[in-house]
Amino acid sequence: VETADGEDPHSAPDRKLELTERKVRLGFASALVCLALVSFISYLSTARLSASSGWVEHTQEVLQRLESLMEAATDAESAQRGYVITGDANYLEPFRESAQAIDLQAGQVRRLTADNPLQQQRLSTVVTLVTERLDYLRTVIGLRRDQGLEAARNEILTGNGNGFHDQLRRQIDEMKATESSLLSERERSAQRSSALALAIIIVGGLLALLIVGAALLAIRRDFAGRMRAERALRDMNDQLELRVQERAAQLSQLAAIIESSDDAILSTDLTGHITSWNRGAQRLFGYTTDEALGQSKSMLTPPERADEEFAILERIARGESTDHFETVRLAKDGRKIDVSVSISPVRDRQGVLVGASKISRDISDRKLAEGKLQAQLARLSLLQQITRAIGERQDMRSIFQVVVRTLEEHLPLDFCCICTYDPADNVLIVISVGVKSQALAMELALTQQSRVEIDADGLAHSVHGRLVYEPDISRVASPFPQRLGKGGLRSMVAAPLLVESKIFGVVIAARTQANSFSSGECEFLKQASEHVALAAHQAQLYGALQQAYDDLRRTQKAVMQQERLMALGQMASGIAHDINNAISPVSLYTESLLEDTDLSERARGQLETIRRAIDDVAQTVSRMREFYRQREPQLEMAALDLNRLVQQVVDLTRARWSDMAQRRGIVIEMRTELAPDLPTVMGADNEIREALTNLIFNAIDAMPNGGPLIVRTSSAHEQGSYSHGSPTRDFARVEIVDHGVGMDEDTRRRCLEPFFTTKGERGTGLGLAMVYGTMQRHGADIEIESELGKGTTMRLVFPAQTAPAVAALPASAPGEVPPQRILIVDDDPLVLKSLRDALEADGHDLTTADGGQAGIDAFVAARSRGDPFPVVITDLGMPYVDGRKVSSAVKTLAPSTIVLLLTGWGQRLMADGDIPAHVDRVLGKPPKLRELREALAGCLTNRASAA
Repeated sequence: VETADGEDPHSAPDRKLELTERKVRLGFASALVCLALVSFISYLSTARLSASSGWVEHTQEVLQRLESLMEAATDAESAQRGYVITGDANYLEPFRESAQAIDLQAGQVRRLTADNPLQQQRLSTVVTLVTERLDYLRTVIGLRRDQGLEAARNEILTGNGNGFHDQLRRQIDEMKATESSLLSERERSAQRSSALALAIIIVGGLLALLIVGAALLAIRRDFAGRMRAERALRDMNDQLELRVQERAAQLSQLAAIIESSDDAILSTDLTGHITSWNRGAQRLFGYTTDEALGQSKSMLTPPERADEEFAILERIARGESTDHFETVRLAKDGRKIDVSVSISPVRDRQGVLVGASKISRDISDRKLAEGKLQAQLARLSLLQQITRAIGERQDMRSIFQVVVRTLEEHLPLDFCCICTYDPADNVLIVISVGVKSQALAMELALTQQSRVEIDADGLAHSVHGRLVYEPDISRVASPFPQRLGKGGLRSMVAAPLLVESKIFGVVIAARTQANSFSSGECEFLKQASEHVALAAHQAQLYGALQQAYDDLRRTQKAVMQQERLMALGQMASGIAHDINNAISPVSLYTESLLEDTDLSERARGQLETIRRAIDDVAQTVSRMREFYRQREPQLEMAALDLNRLVQQVVDLTRARWSDMAQRRGIVIEMRTELAPDLPTVMGADNEIREALTNLIFNAIDAMPNGGPLIVRTSSAHEQGSYSHGSPTRDFARVEIVDHGVGMDEDTRRRCLEPFFTTKGERGTGLGLAMVYGTMQRHGADIEIESELGKGTTMRLVFPAQTAPAVAALPASAPGEVPPQRILIVDDDPLVLKSLRDALEADGHDLTTADGGQAGIDAFVAARSRGDPFPVVITDLGMPYVDGRKVSSAVKTLAPSTIVLLLTGWGQRLMADGDIPAHVDRVLGKPPKLRELREALAGCLTNRASAA
């Protein structure tokens, strides 16, 4: 019902009643605010008075503590004076108590004045004065105790303690004055606060009375309006009854809709018993209406979710609503159903809570889809994890290991391995087995490097590029699935490792339950195998690239080594001539002196040593070409006595291990231990002497602090120990034992390599390499025993002479050479002089020329005079005009002239077949007098025969 102007007739009284209530509430609220303000101010005033009282007590306590501090200082002074005057130790106890009381009172005052920096500063001054005074009193007490009354009195008479009490009293009075001033100020502040609080209380009380009076007046004025509002309310109740009837009809229609809904809609009372049950609930849970009504709703709740039902009942009892939440419910046949539930409280007409309405919607399909999506996302994450892990590795074995371990832990699997495929033998070779699968792999004989034969079964399909899934391997009769079945495995997946249409392996995954691999997991294993195959292929490419790089680096190193050897050979070729020229005079003069029969045995022995040393140097120079030359001359082997060679080497190296060592301040004790019945060996004496010399020099360098150096020979009879000769052989051994720094294992293994040295700039790295080459040429072995800090033993093992030595026929003495006119051509004046002296001693007429061109000019001049030279001896290596040009010019002018060529590379020229065409004989440098005589005699004989 509405008024003419469209207004509800019942709305005006309601608005008036509402306005009256609002005014009353506002009035009483204002009055309450005023009363609260008055109460708050009263409380503040009381608090200020209480605080003021506390500050008064605080100030009094400060004053009392200060006075106690002063008294303690006075007591300490009195106790000190009593002790000084009487010497009675009983006064010391009051002194100590007073000192402790001073510390206690000072601490209390510091605590009480902690909020006042000025008082703290003054207190610090007081404490300093008291501390200094106490220290002074202790000093006087110490003097009285230790030196007597006179010493203490003299110290007191110095006047150091005068004025102490005045200063202390002055500081304490200042602190008292400050505290009194603070107290007065706080009392005045409290009085002002009290006056202000009293005024506010009076004004607030009056204001509250006025407001309450106004509110009462409004209530009286509006009382009449309330009566009118009640009459309007009765009219509205009549209209409400009509509307309720209309609402009941609407609810009846709603009940029909609920009954036909696909969702399960039910209601329960406060105890959880079902009071209504629609057809949707019957279809979802399987219970008919008769079966469900009156039953407890707990029949729909799984046992593991019993607590959830109690929580729901508690929310119903509190009248709370619960919007959609997901849970699990039980159907009549025991199936678990994923549902989304909404709960609303139900009230009667009086608003009393009587139960709850529940709507359950089946979300099983959505849950299943979500589960599949989550599983797919988890597998994608696992695939990404595997891809990232294998991407960080470069070798195939570690890639397989991380893949197997990841699949075992996260898929998960009961057995997992990766096999490579050998197409030649048509087998799979197990490369990697998971950690958790090790025990089962041992049982199934599928450990690493195990071979799996491929029959016409699933493995055959997998090596042809197809993924194989056996849901129940107990039904498969093939050998490999049956082998897995013996280990309790029931389902298997074999995923091929395929790269560029080529199978190189298979991933095998298995579980103990049948039908346990979903289609998504099979697809995941296929994708994972593709990633693994790609990573393994990249690892293979990386390994091949690394191998190629290593080969290239080794080749480059070998080329560089060859270049170094060639450079060394070229350098050796350049200096060989100078070395041979330098030792040629020594060789010639030594041989000449050895022909003197008047020499003493000692002198002859020394000259023999010099000759051997010169021969060794010459042989060393001749072998320099070994560093860059492929072919080697044939060694001239002879039966050797190693004991004699050892003694010669010891004598030759004496300067190094004796004189030079002593000059450095160290002593090297050379000891020889020579076996008496040492077998004879075959070899080149000069090479073996050189090898022993190198080893002794290395041993000396390895003993920077000196010590014993032992050279030992011994014989051995062994069977099958060496590769040279027959299985049973006799050996002669030479050992050089030092007690030096020794070598670690890596150095010991590499010490025989050319150019490897531990001496830094002092070493070339060629000594031991040359020794090794000498041993190889002699069919001997070299053994090295060394330990850091304990020295090194170098052992040379020579095979003994197996056949009796054939005595060399003594060389026939050269025939008597008639005196000849000889032209000697050389650019070294010492060589010229030594040759001239040696040949003149044989009666020859000598002419010398200091170069190739000078030699040709001298030969031409002599021939033009009609007095030609029948013999020309020329050096090969000379500047501008070398020996080849000299011999060619001589033979062109006088073909019958005998031309002898001297060179340090004589053996090489003969070995290479590079003897100049105009030369009758090539002699090596340094020239040997006997060889020179033999050459002259032979050439003269040949010329006479030709004539």
